[in-house]
Amino acid sequence: MRSFIISIVFVSALFFSLSSAGADDLPVKFDPQRDAGKDLSLAIKMAGEAEKNILLDIGGNWCIWCRIMEKWIEENKEVESCLHDNFILLKINFSPENENKEILSRFPKIEGYPHIFVLSSEGKLLHSQNTGLLENGKSYDKEKFLNFLKKWSPKKN
Repeated sequence: MRSFIISIVFVSALFFSLSSAGADDLPVKFDPQRDAGKDLSLAIKMAGEAEKNILLDIGGNWCIWCRIMEKWIEENKEVESCLHDNFILLKINFSPENENKEILSRFPKIEGYPHIFVLSSEGKLLHSQNTGLLENGKSYDKEKFLNFLKKWSPKKN
């Protein structure tokens, strides 16, 4: 009986680990060691399954505005919820260690960082967003950011 219970626990743990693979496999921080091509393929798969668009956040740990935006989103729960309810977020590193030229060459030129690209669930470019237009002083504007997310949401909240 004990080995039967252990087997059930093992199978359950294996099933949970396989079924939870996905969001945990995408980078949560800018990482020059990541394979952006593989990450984008996974994001497209996840977006198709979840019926969400993809939000590519391009930047790096060296970028003060990238860190400000990340912290600001975490602190603004309405913005964070809207983002995660409607988009698969993929952070793609751009730094001297890894410029991710192969992936980023598929998109319009980036003038400054952070930069956002919105893709359909199939990976088609829908919009290129200069994040400077979402700023307010030394931070970001909640209304502008929410309007941006809602405009490019596949669910049109």
